[in-house]
Amino acid sequence: MPTGVHIRDVREQLFDAAERILLRDGPHALTSRAVTAEAGCAKGVLHRHFADFDGFLAELVLDRIGRIEDQGVNLREAAGTGTVAGNLTDALTAVFESVAVAIVGLVTFRDDLRARLRQARPGGGVPVLGEATTAIASYLTAERDRGRIAAGADVDTLAPTLIGAAHLLFADRESGPPEAETVRKVVTTVLAGAKQEPPRDT
Repeated sequence: MPTGVHIRDVREQLFDAAERILLRDGPHALTSRAVTAEAGCAKGVLHRHFADFDGFLAELVLDRIGRIEDQGVNLREAAGTGTVAGNLTDALTAVFESVAVAIVGLVTFRDDLRARLRQARPGGGVPVLGEATTAIASYLTAERDRGRIAAGADVDTLAPTLIGAAHLLFADRESGPPEAETVRKVVTTVLAGAKQEPPRDT
């Protein structure tokens, strides 16, 4: 009987392999055989740990969602430090330089996966993007409470606007990721009416 640590190691090995395939070849190339080959595992390993391939993919998406939620906690704790634009630039880059964009494509590509995620995520929304939006909104609320953005700032509009704009920047995999300054320019533009920084930071 494998230990719990061993099971976690195998899961993470398979998840990392699936992520590499997604980023390199796109969702159409993601099969159980491709994942085990990429991970250097025997063909039956995946099905020993997951009921079926869509179950594996659902667990992959939920695992990556968990990482974004952890990043959201760290972002909220950063409120009041650094600059608002800098914090958001770093946070958006961390989300979209990961597998986030590819996961959105994967969920769009597989009907059964969408159905499983709807069951696992009662709140609905686009997986990964929904959680990232919630994290950004929570951070903006914390900064608004500290007076670093305007008291009247509509964080429920600003957050999805930032996520949507960043998603477009990072979606073009052919050209590579945007420069940090490009992401920062989008952030400062979206927050222009929200008094994003003290004068010394503009």
